[in-house]
Amino acid sequence: MNLTDLTIAQIYDVLTRKQVSAEELVLAHLKNIEDRDQQVRAYLILSPERALEQARRIDRLIAAKEPLPPLAGVPAAVKDVILTKGVRSTCASKILANYVPPYDATAVTRIEGAGACILGKTNCDEFAMGSSTENSGFFPTHNPEDLTRVPGGSSGGSAAAVAAHMATVALGSDTGGSIRQPASFCGDVGMMGTYGRVSRFGLVAFASSLDHIGPFGRTVRDVARVLQVIAGHDPCDSTSADVPVPDYEAGLDKDVKGVKVGVAEEYFAGLNAEIGDNIQRGIDLLARLGCEIVKISLPHTEYAVSCYYIIATAEASSNLARYDGVRYGYRAPAQGDLHEMYEKTRNAGFGAEVKRRIMLGTYVLSSGYYDAYYLKAQKVRTLLTRDFQEAFDEVDVIVTPTSPIPAFKLGEKLDDPLAMYLADIYTVTADLAGIPGISVPCGFTKGDSSNGQVPLPVGMQLLARHFDEAQLLQVANAFERAGGFEMGKANTNRESF
Repeated sequence: MNLTDLTIAQIYDVLTRKQVSAEELVLAHLKNIEDRDQQVRAYLILSPERALEQARRIDRLIAAKEPLPPLAGVPAAVKDVILTKGVRSTCASKILANYVPPYDATAVTRIEGAGACILGKTNCDEFAMGSSTENSGFFPTHNPEDLTRVPGGSSGGSAAAVAAHMATVALGSDTGGSIRQPASFCGDVGMMGTYGRVSRFGLVAFASSLDHIGPFGRTVRDVARVLQVIAGHDPCDSTSADVPVPDYEAGLDKDVKGVKVGVAEEYFAGLNAEIGDNIQRGIDLLARLGCEIVKISLPHTEYAVSCYYIIATAEASSNLARYDGVRYGYRAPAQGDLHEMYEKTRNAGFGAEVKRRIMLGTYVLSSGYYDAYYLKAQKVRTLLTRDFQEAFDEVDVIVTPTSPIPAFKLGEKLDDPLAMYLADIYTVTADLAGIPGISVPCGFTKGDSSNGQVPLPVGMQLLARHFDEAQLLQVANAFERAGGFEMGKANTNRESF
């Protein structure tokens, strides 16, 4: 039995049977991190003492024959934009390189309260700004499927940690696809709930009207369990929705026959051929499961990337104004006045992508340009939301590719930020509309052994109406049970990491 391969349900089983201890589970994952993370570089900071202390608490519950919480002994990782009390939380930025928070994010409090053992903080694009985890202020993360390629971003460290079996589950954040796209690139399940479903308290703000916290896992059931734990109203977050949270696991195995699945033509234009073929096979599998496939239109999709990068950068320029060297974080030495200290601190502390987005956001909010850019983008956001509302009058879920391309080479797009931005076309729409989305594995590209190109994971995205995460999880689980995750695997000659 490989302890790093276990699902949450399997962990519960071996713990209650006393076949293994929670401490042994944590130690096995820490050993895996020691062996593999020098190559993958998924983690920025490890917290072994915290994880082992929690594991020993779970073992004491087992010894006392006490009921176990839902995530008892589960090794978990946390993206470094989510605060952890007493453990450095840097947002992968030099400006916060030594910041130690005095409190935990609500999502962290909830998973630890449910018994999870937090192994450490994972790498990400600086302040969650990026799609490859190459914008980390410290080092890039590598894709466990092919170490020459990116894991996606900005939650690439969390996705890579789960894919490389260096954590059973992980928390990430999603502002424009930063959970779903890396899940697609690494072959994970990654989910973002409805805006407000999961508290943002303790999530360092990038774009406050778009930011979400959500889980990564290797199965839909694991993701459903974690979402169940972290979802729900939080008085510490004014945007947290006071909406009842259903039992996600209870409905997972329901029959999907008759579920109406929408396919939008706008999401299949300019798509990598192999990605398109895999997604079509995924749609065909859903049809064989009894789903009704319905063609729909989301006509304002073409404006989504432009709309997103105006709104997100505008909010970022405001949120990041607090990093000035005065209250916390890095302060550059300066001989002159306060303005010189501000300039030197922000110049040395922020990376190129963060500076680019601050400048763009400041520009679109400036006098004379606010109406032309920011206000117009908000109007387009309303149109995009209306597109989804009208679509969900006809269908229950919408299926799309998660990304138009598979994982690309490290360094391939660093000099072309526009190309990087355009790759977010299929994920930003859900963030703008505030609807839930999940990415599930949908087979692999073929690869090419003659030039050393290994088969790469393909992700299929499912979207649903506001607060209907249960429907998403139900369809995703049916797809997994029918073999959708492994479609075409026999033809790839692919070996797992």
